[in-house]
Amino acid sequence: MSWQIIPLEEVAPTAWRNGGGITRELLAWPTAQDWDWRISVAEVEKSGPFSPYEGVQRWFAVLGGAGVRLTLDGQSRELTPQGEPLCFDGALGCDCELIDGPTEDFNLMLKKGRGSARLVRVLGALDVEIKPGTRVAVYAWDEPVTVQVNRKFVTVPPHTLAWRALADGASVRIEATSALWMEMAR
Repeated sequence: MSWQIIPLEEVAPTAWRNGGGITRELLAWPTAQDWDWRISVAEVEKSGPFSPYEGVQRWFAVLGGAGVRLTLDGQSRELTPQGEPLCFDGALGCDCELIDGPTEDFNLMLKKGRGSARLVRVLGALDVEIKPGTRVAVYAWDEPVTVQVNRKFVTVPPHTLAWRALADGASVRIEATSALWMEMAR
C-alpha cells in the first residue's frame, strides 16, 4: 500500500453542538460509521467540557495557540504546542480551559478492544521498527516532514496527514521540526 495523503484544508469542518469549536475528521478506519481508530484536528474557540467517549482511549495534543488546561477527575494538566500528547480514558469527565485564546488541537481515538495505538510528538528525528500489520500515520504541522520507510522517502506538506499500512513491517525514520507520529495495530 502506498501513502494516503489528506490535506487539512480539503476536509470540511463540523461545528460542535455546544458552539465551542469545529472538528475536521481526517481519517476514521475502517469506516466512518464503525471505526476502530479516528484521527481529527479541532479548532477550540471557547473553554468548556469535552464530549465523553465511552469505551475509547484518547490521545490529545496541542498544535497551535498558547495551550489548554485539561482537568480530568479533578487533576489539572497543562498542554502546550511543545509538550507531549496526553493519553486518557475518553469516558472520563474532561474540562478544557483555554490558557490564552483559541487553540488548534490533534486527536487520536482508539476503541478499546480493537487494537493498540501510540502517538508521539517528533521534534527532530525518530527511528522506529514497525511490526507487520501495523498502520502508521504522520501529521505535519507547520513544516514539511520527511518519512523514510526502508529505502523509500515521502515528504508530507504542512497541515497534512499521511498514512499507510505496513504489511511486512519496516524500519522507519521520521525527520521533522514538529510533527505527530502514530502507530495503530490490531
